[in-house]
Amino acid sequence: MSPISRRTLVLGGLAAAGAGALPVRSAVIAATAAVPYPFQLGIASGEPDANSVVLWTRLAPSPLNADGHGGLTDTNIVVDWQVSTTDTFSTLVANGQVTATYATAHSVHVVAGNLNPDSDYFYRFRAQGHVSPVGRTRTTPAIGAAGRDLTMAFTSCSHYEEGYYTVYRRMAEENPGLILHLGDYIYEYGATSGRPRLHVGAEIVTIADYRRRYAQYKTDPDLQAAHAVAPWIVVPDDHEVENNYAGTIRENNTPALTAAQWTARRSAAYQAYYENMPLRPAQANSGNSIPLYRRLRWGSLATFHMLDTRQYRNDQACGDGWKVCSDADLASRSLPGNAQETWLLDGLNQHLGTWDIIGQQVFFARRFNSTGASMDSWDGYRASRARIQQGWVDRGTRNPVVLTGDVHRAWANDLKADYNNANSATVGTELVTSSVTSSGDGDGSTTVPDVGTNPWLKFYNNRRGYVRATLSPTQLQADFRAVAKVSEHGAAATTVKSFVVQEGRPGLQAV
Repeated sequence: MSPISRRTLVLGGLAAAGAGALPVRSAVIAATAAVPYPFQLGIASGEPDANSVVLWTRLAPSPLNADGHGGLTDTNIVVDWQVSTTDTFSTLVANGQVTATYATAHSVHVVAGNLNPDSDYFYRFRAQGHVSPVGRTRTTPAIGAAGRDLTMAFTSCSHYEEGYYTVYRRMAEENPGLILHLGDYIYEYGATSGRPRLHVGAEIVTIADYRRRYAQYKTDPDLQAAHAVAPWIVVPDDHEVENNYAGTIRENNTPALTAAQWTARRSAAYQAYYENMPLRPAQANSGNSIPLYRRLRWGSLATFHMLDTRQYRNDQACGDGWKVCSDADLASRSLPGNAQETWLLDGLNQHLGTWDIIGQQVFFARRFNSTGASMDSWDGYRASRARIQQGWVDRGTRNPVVLTGDVHRAWANDLKADYNNANSATVGTELVTSSVTSSGDGDGSTTVPDVGTNPWLKFYNNRRGYVRATLSPTQLQADFRAVAKVSEHGAAATTVKSFVVQEGRPGLQAV
């Protein structure tokens, strides 16, 4: 992917404001040059395919207004957009107009089409007399073509209060071709004193609350830089709604809500998630649900199977937490839900790419210790995990790789045919990213917890960070990248450990 210049990345719209003038087609734009800058939340792209990509922005000149509308009134606003092969926009390959509506918090989801496969593009917006920052994006290779090797970065868990977003900045500096966010993009809690940064407001419950919380996160320049550098593929975990919720079941009744209020909270959270993410219209929320599990093809190189492990799961066994619980073995229990299990296995049976990448949220490999196992992870849904693992074995899936977030530490795990027999076949690989900020600085420990009873756990690191993964037709290399501190801004990123997974040979090999 062609590198994005520091000028474009840092100055954004300032670098492009004078080049390739956008057409002025509306009285709203022509008459409001003095309107405050509306692109305070930056820009983003996502959901690429061979001929199109989603372009996103949300207009909010006053992002932290309590009503969640960013300082805008009950009016619709025309937004122009452009796509070019250069960051000067001297030649346009696509452009158009879209209306940002008050009902959707003036968010914009443009599906920019008629693009070439496996190509790099730049994009920007204009509204109310202002030009947005410039973003870089790319399309996937054509179906059947491997295309260029893909360098992607993935991370999760970006609690605003627990540190600075240095991890996002270091990811942007990698110039990746793709970024995956595996959940907990925001946290729902109210402000907690004594932390490096503070949330605005109490615990979020209403649509206005959720919109303002996303706005606060998106004002961060390091997060904006990561969004501007590459297309994103996103899935939520629990904190985008409420900690450890399972389907329609809450972790507890804190804060106290009636059944109707809880339903309204979930609906608000799903609506705000769609409004603030570069998702296709097919992923738009509908009432109290949002269709987020989906498949994205990267030519013949990889297929991304993105899971939703919250919305359809059975309740956590035995009251959640870490424990020994025989109910976790019940065949009736499913973490993704029966329909999503079937959908996943159907996709794995199609052998659409060299690598089958399963992007999901909670720890997949077995991990038992003296207190038992986490009922919120796949260990609380053991029959469900077994069906999926055996399913990909039965279907001859050559290169299954599970990408995981949630646990705020980096792990690398072999996946075993039988976790009761450490000598059984290795049937897949799990790469677990650390967090952007959640759990704070960490102590840097690299001693693998519980490895004596779980010898398939191959790596652990307690620093915040991300995984840089490079995919080719012959191997996947995963570099675990970490920063020393998130309580202070600007730490360097270092590679703590690297592994290779060879095509047709599941399991980790140290580099």
